[in-house]
Amino acid sequence: MGLVAEFEIHCEALPLVEVAEAAPAAAIEVEIQFNHGNRPPFIVHVTHDSPDAVERALESSSFVATYTVLGQAGETRRYQVIPAVGIVEQLGDHVDLSGLRALATTDSSIDRIRATPTGWIQTGWFADRDAFHEFRRFWQKNAGFTLRRLGRVGEPEEPGDGLTDPQREALRTAYEMGHYRIPRAASLEAVADELEISPSSLSERLRRAQTHLIETTVASIWPPLPE
Repeated sequence: MGLVAEFEIHCEALPLVEVAEAAPAAAIEVEIQFNHGNRPPFIVHVTHDSPDAVERALESSSFVATYTVLGQAGETRRYQVIPAVGIVEQLGDHVDLSGLRALATTDSSIDRIRATPTGWIQTGWFADRDAFHEFRRFWQKNAGFTLRRLGRVGEPEEPGDGLTDPQREALRTAYEMGHYRIPRAASLEAVADELEISPSSLSERLRRAQTHLIETTVASIWPPLPE
C-alpha cells in the first residue's frame, strides 16, 4: 500500500515564496500546469480579505511575467500566473538540477502545494517508502525538509490534523468564548487579550486555521457557475 505525506520544503527560491513573504496573511495554494512546455502556467488560489497586497507582490515578483484574475468566491481569488522563467531556471542556483529532474521519474504524485514565506508545504502520494525517501533525501540535501504527517493511503486522518498548536488554541479559545456565536459573544480583541497576543496576530492565526480546515474539507469543490 502506498504512502501519503504532508511536509514542508524550506527553500525561499521556490516559485511564489516571495509573494507569500510580501503578503504573510494570505493563504496561497498553487497548481502547476505541467503539460504546457518549459514554463508551465500556475493556477493560484489566494484567500485574503484584501487582494491588493497579493497583487502588488505578483507585480513585483521576478518569477511572474503576467497574471490574470480568473474568478472570485468569497475571499478566495483564482489567478493564472505566467512565469517569466521556468522552474528549473528559477531553482538552478539553489538545488542540484540533475536530482531535481530525477524526482520527476519517481513513483509519486504531488496533489497540493501551499506557498509560504519560507518555502512550500506539499501533500503527496508515494508508491512505497523508497519513493518517499528519495524525495525526502533530495530536499534534505538541497534545502530543508520537515515532515508534518506520514501515513498509509486510505488511513483516516485524525481530526484537525495539520493545524499548529497555536492555531488549534486560537480556534478553541475563540469558540469557547463565543466569538463564533450568532450574535457574537466575544470580540476579536477580547479573545486576543485572553491569548495575550495582538488582535492582528489572532486574526492571521484564525484565518490560517480556518483556511486549512476549509482546504481539507470543501475547498476542492469550486462554486458552480450561475445559471
